[in-house]
Amino acid sequence: MTCPDGASSAQALTVALLALPDTTASTLFGLFDLLQGTCRDWHMLMHQTEVASPFRPLIVSRDGLPLHAANGVLIQPHAGLADAPPTDVVIVSDLAVSPWQPLGERYDVEVQWLRERHAAGATLASACSGALLLARTGLLDGYEGTSHWGYCENLQLEHPRVRWQPDKSLVISGEGQRMVMAGSGTSWHALALYLIARFVGAEEAMQMARINLLDWSSTSPLAYAAMMRTGQQNDPVIARCQEWAALHYESEAPVAAMVQMSGLAERTFLRRFSQATGMSPLDYVHTLRLEDAKQMLEAGELPVEAIALEVGYQDAGFFGRLFRRKVGLTPAQYRRRFGVLARRLSGVASED
Repeated sequence: MTCPDGASSAQALTVALLALPDTTASTLFGLFDLLQGTCRDWHMLMHQTEVASPFRPLIVSRDGLPLHAANGVLIQPHAGLADAPPTDVVIVSDLAVSPWQPLGERYDVEVQWLRERHAAGATLASACSGALLLARTGLLDGYEGTSHWGYCENLQLEHPRVRWQPDKSLVISGEGQRMVMAGSGTSWHALALYLIARFVGAEEAMQMARINLLDWSSTSPLAYAAMMRTGQQNDPVIARCQEWAALHYESEAPVAAMVQMSGLAERTFLRRFSQATGMSPLDYVHTLRLEDAKQMLEAGELPVEAIALEVGYQDAGFFGRLFRRKVGLTPAQYRRRFGVLARRLSGVASED
């Protein structure tokens, strides 16, 4: 499945986000927003076009009536368990409960519904302490699982047939690998990226990572910055030059070529280009080059010097200094950080 794009649009995947009185609102709504923003946000920022998300996230509760999350935030579900549509994925977000106080039978209705959805073919997922509900389904018995490190000890006591891995931020487990579990804290970000990569594609997952500054390590936000390739569209002369630059940015003198193509005096061209894009033509070309350099660093092992040449820089030293100034990381550091993430997401996308 790919991002909806005209005639290639595919039916949206329904993702049910289970809401309970112990639900943490930030994770529930954070997952909802990331899934709903998949593809949509990238196309809006990069192409100024509107596309729908390939996901259809729905908040589902026991009876479909409004309820308050653990922090008092009002949740308005889209459906109850009985009238929820067929689902491709069900997510249990984290629960604000003590790891040392068993849930008992409090959520057995939801646990049975999870079993039924899994039997119907849905992938089940949990974020952080949401693993408490997945474990009660019995579907993890004999498999690995993860949760917040503070919960794993008690989960091991209550569910000894599950191999709990508190040091893992993400575990793919269960029959047919249809149990996906995120560990501590904000590892729900990893869960969202995994689901996007698995059901839509690695490229779309990387887009969401870069837009929302999602990573498993501390990284300068500049490293995620992407080129707004289309800029403003109210100047057709400049728009035509932008289109040319996107295909010929590696040319030896791209700014001079754009000036000639525009038919404008150089000073007039520089002024109109800046007004349309918010940057000078040279900065625009640098940004195009660096954006493609990022993709090369993410995707393969081509030497930095070769990448510099590929994107139009004869001097690899200048390229390295420019990259660090604009991105906040050296090319080698960027590759170590995002090459791993890109390969991981590509591997997820190829599993199916």
